[in-house]
Amino acid sequence: MHKIKVTDIQIIPIVPKDGLVGFASIVLNNLLYLSSIGIYTRLEGGFRLTYPTKKVEIKNINIFYPISKEFAAYLEISVTKKFEEVIKARLYANE
Repeated sequence: MHKIKVTDIQIIPIVPKDGLVGFASIVLNNLLYLSSIGIYTRLEGGFRLTYPTKKVEIKNINIFYPISKEFAAYLEISVTKKFEEVIKARLYANE
């Protein structure tokens, strides 16, 4: 079994709305592409991730999501770091 590693992250910042500040797409082990991951601000600071769902009749079905807390934390840390880099680069580009 391969150790799962984030090998690429793409960030699309948006104008903040209801806490949503951007979207992330990630590649795992250069083998699996996952997109439409929402990046939200936390009230206490920092960011949290949400994963895509599809509405089927009256029920929302998860498309994908991390199962373990450890892997969820790893993804959150990886995406947050990249999001902060992208925002910082945009701020410096506008100076």
